[in-house]
Amino acid sequence: MSSSEKITRRAFAALAAAAAGASALPAAAHASSRAVHRRLIKPPRLRFGDTIALVAPGGHTDDEAIRRAVHKIGQLGFRVREGAHLRAVHGNYAGSVQQRCDDLHAMFRDPDVKAIWCIRGGSGCISLLSSLNYRLIRAHPKILIGYSDITALHLAIHRHAALVTFHGPVAGSGPSDYTNTHMLAVLMEPQPTYTIPMALENAVRALAGTPYAADFRGALLFLEEVNEAPYRIDRWMTQLDLAVGLRRAAAVMVGICENCVPNDGETSLTLAETLDIHLKALVVPAVSGYSFGHIRHQFTLPMGIMARLDTLRQTVTLLEPAVT
Repeated sequence: MSSSEKITRRAFAALAAAAAGASALPAAAHASSRAVHRRLIKPPRLRFGDTIALVAPGGHTDDEAIRRAVHKIGQLGFRVREGAHLRAVHGNYAGSVQQRCDDLHAMFRDPDVKAIWCIRGGSGCISLLSSLNYRLIRAHPKILIGYSDITALHLAIHRHAALVTFHGPVAGSGPSDYTNTHMLAVLMEPQPTYTIPMALENAVRALAGTPYAADFRGALLFLEEVNEAPYRIDRWMTQLDLAVGLRRAAAVMVGICENCVPNDGETSLTLAETLDIHLKALVVPAVSGYSFGHIRHQFTLPMGIMARLDTLRQTVTLLEPAVT
């Protein structure tokens, strides 16, 4: 989740999707884990007709992207409340640190808002982490969803507010039946277990330091990136390994890393060769090509709950509800 230079601008998604103590199960076909720390809070479930806040905690957006996101949320059956600074621009960012924090705090505080959906990732979320009011967030638990740079928020809130948040699509991404189906099931339908299969288009591709960083010991660690050369991914995975130790995870899942290829004419390992260096030596289950990342068909992964990876069936099963 977030490796390079502590946390990258896209937050090289090192997300712990469960918690401590559990280890890989027999035959390395399954792995499960769960979060430790203080008692984890689950946000209330989402219901059709609820109000979803639209915020931009990272990169700036524009009116057309906002229009599309508002339409998408409406089509899914929800109402929209726009952040006061949703259209703010400060360099590459969606307003100043104060403006972006104010929008997040306001939406967590607003009793009418039942979920907070980030319109995009981009960059800049790391700058918010030391300014967020984690007591406020914990006192008003609600769904926070997004991916890419939003991963920095997931990590910090998981660690300092002990709130389950959701690594899933951003509101500005293109709709996909697969993405919407699994997102809504996780957010709206608390179930004792829920199995998420690979998207069909991805199934054929599957292969066997700050105070906000992920502690993925005994957890299902998932990683993804986009538009980065293999040597950079090698460096980030090396940093993760040195900082915590990949072998200490219950299992490692790598998603779809779109356009992570060497530059033209560059002598380089491929992405697959780079991943092999880090994953083949592990004694815990390790897979790549799973249906998450900067892709159209992605599943939503709650942070902190019990989960199981089945490498044979190419599924992830949530072993408890992620919402109440």
